[in-house]
Amino acid sequence: HQAQTTCWDHPKMTELYQTLADLNNIKFSAYRTAMKLRRVQKALRLDMVTLGTALEIFNEHDLQPSDRAMDVVEVIHCLTALYERLEEERGILVNVPLCVDMSLNWLLNVFDSGRSGKMRALSFKTGIACLCGTEVKEKFQYLFSQVANAGGLCDQRHLGVLLHEAIQVPRQLGEVAAFGGSNVEPSIRSCFRFSNGKPAIEASQFLEWANLEPQSMVWLAVLHRVTMAEQVKHQTKCSVCRQCPIKGFRYRSLKQFNVDICQTCFLTGRASKGNKLHYPIMEYYTPTTSSENMRDFATTLKNKFRSKQYFSKHPQRGYLPVQSVLEADFSET
Repeated sequence: HQAQTTCWDHPKMTELYQTLADLNNIKFSAYRTAMKLRRVQKALRLDMVTLGTALEIFNEHDLQPSDRAMDVVEVIHCLTALYERLEEERGILVNVPLCVDMSLNWLLNVFDSGRSGKMRALSFKTGIACLCGTEVKEKFQYLFSQVANAGGLCDQRHLGVLLHEAIQVPRQLGEVAAFGGSNVEPSIRSCFRFSNGKPAIEASQFLEWANLEPQSMVWLAVLHRVTMAEQVKHQTKCSVCRQCPIKGFRYRSLKQFNVDICQTCFLTGRASKGNKLHYPIMEYYTPTTSSENMRDFATTLKNKFRSKQYFSKHPQRGYLPVQSVLEADFSET
């Protein structure tokens, strides 16, 4: 590392990437990407790190301005401090050298694939913020603050810089096409629809857009749901594989009564014989309440009387699609 010519993957990193191939049978790209990132996050122990702890380390190492370059040695110092602080705060044993090596390896793969030995401070902070164990809204607030000016406003060019950094995370997993590709212009235009015609957006407007799970950033919101769902058990049986209780995500049909599907069967597209799953579907990543059960029952009853034409006119999407147009108004230079 000291020579800054590292091009190989750590053996444990190679092993980790090989295990991610198990998830390629997941049909939905946002879930496939999020579940791969969840494995990476846990292997790097970043799920144990709060954004607050990460910010303390960023401030102590003076990672401002965000566009300044960090060399590998500086990245190693920051990561070492981060994992030592984690060990101290949580009172847990952390293999600091291994975690530092693995995190450095991942950050270089994402933000410095050409191995120049340098990355921007913004890249480093984006990578750690995306994978730390903090609510997704807080992550978005922090990321926005890193490209906003002193007045808390962000213009199109700076938003483009942030979105470009963030999209490198799924790109490294080979998943970028599903999130609009590397061209962030459509996402910038989509976000600036919330700016009320002004040349810069405020944090609240950016968060309003992010809350709709825009296509380019939906993987980050899904990562949060994947994490929440991990420990959940639903006291019902999967209509396909008969697993009971259903663990993780639960998918309930709002077109057929008493049809629930576990996450493995739903995400891999396994349909039960003679019981083809009809949309719309409701996803649960927390146990259902009695009021949710009543609401779903009423919705299913209504949907029973709706035609196929109704559902083709009202398609169900889990994210805000970002339209890509050929003749785009490019952002300010």
